[in-house]
Amino acid sequence: MSGIFDFKDRVAVITGCSTGLGVQMAKALASQGCNIVAIARRQNLIDEVAADLENTYGVKALAIRCDITDTDMVNSAVDEILEKMGRIDILVNNAGTGAVAPAEDITDEQFYDEFNIDLFGSFRMARAIAKKAMIPAKFGRVINIASMYGLVGNKVAPASPYHAAKGGVVNLTRALASEWGKYNITVNAICPGYFYSPLTKETLDSDFFQQNAKTMIPLERYGNDGELDTAICFLASPASTYVTGVNLPVDGGYTAM
Repeated sequence: MSGIFDFKDRVAVITGCSTGLGVQMAKALASQGCNIVAIARRQNLIDEVAADLENTYGVKALAIRCDITDTDMVNSAVDEILEKMGRIDILVNNAGTGAVAPAEDITDEQFYDEFNIDLFGSFRMARAIAKKAMIPAKFGRVINIASMYGLVGNKVAPASPYHAAKGGVVNLTRALASEWGKYNITVNAICPGYFYSPLTKETLDSDFFQQNAKTMIPLERYGNDGELDTAICFLASPASTYVTGVNLPVDGGYTAM
């Protein structure tokens, strides 16, 4: 993917970059020369991620502990990044959670937490980085990690707060793209389907979900490691200068049916 996806000297901030898809996307960008700021709440894990990125890809990597539900922490983290890295070119809003329960049993706290992390957390990061780094630079790439469940409902894993929050991320993407286009900032979203992560492994490995994959996913399987790489690199790269406000499903065709 070299050449057109050349990220030399660029700096990408990735939230939820302690495990799972966040780490995969960090590796994808680092493999193309991008410097990485790994953000999550568990310092020991992001320290390991940053060290691995530097050792494997020879890029500069920074680990900053930040709770994206805390506005003061977000603002302080962005200030620290700018002090240490000098710029922020790319934001990947990946941090999220997922409450699974029948809608009639969902608590107020579960619903609030989902929105505070998945939707408001993404906005907090985008707001701070746009204001402090991207708007002054007249350049930026914001990539929100939504979900195919932000586009459709489902009967197999009731998660109404998750659907609602990720649906909010989908339209927040359009709203920010509309506002910030004049600053040469593009805002797009990726809507992943079923991928393995520490949060999803047990569910996806169940006999019920294995059979469901064959019925509901045209490719009849879950996403593999690396199958988000080209999507993240494309939307972050100079190759996508005229692409904004897009929500890209990477779901094996789930939302086609």
